[in-house]
Amino acid sequence: MNVEGNPAGLEELHAAGVPLVPAVVWNGRAAHGWNPPAYAELLGIEYRPPVKLSPRELAARLDRILDRTGRLVSSLPASALAHKPANRDRDLRNLGFHVFRLSLAFADGMDMGEYPEGWLQEKAPADLVDGPSIARYGALVRGRLSGWFEGAGESEFTRTIAVYYGPQSGHDLLERTTWHAAQHLRQLHVVTESLGLHPPDPLPDFTGLPLPASLW
Repeated sequence: MNVEGNPAGLEELHAAGVPLVPAVVWNGRAAHGWNPPAYAELLGIEYRPPVKLSPRELAARLDRILDRTGRLVSSLPASALAHKPANRDRDLRNLGFHVFRLSLAFADGMDMGEYPEGWLQEKAPADLVDGPSIARYGALVRGRLSGWFEGAGESEFTRTIAVYYGPQSGHDLLERTTWHAAQHLRQLHVVTESLGLHPPDPLPDFTGLPLPASLW
């Protein structure tokens, strides 16, 4: 469910013992986190996991997504950055920042061995006042991630990280980070066009990423 702009939906999740999305609640039981096998078990259906892209391919995809996000937010005027889509809690300024912050959280989580939910709830700092400043922050995030991936061996991606919604391997967390960033870039792209503006680039290739069917 869309819990942004829907306090009753968030209360329903809390009543089921779930602090934050993503989650599935069914007949009073809940599966918290991005966990398709647990969703299938909860719903009593068969689940056949798709083949994941390799960590190196996911890293390359994430970098392209962040590059396009930076170019897009840098092109937006102040009026567009202040625009808040219907029933959403973030304006485009904060949505652009969120794409970069959630991506940085991957490297932070891998280094610390844990991934608290608070990282994804951070808002854009006051000094990131316009599109170019958000894009500069994004360039720093891309540099941090590039260095992290350059030094990471294959065993890094088999480690288990204590994510706020449950344990995940480094590979699974990287896949989720990549499609999470991709989903928000899709949203930025569509909302930008709905405002009568033209994104500077087409969307990158999302083939192989388990993106949600709906935009929101």
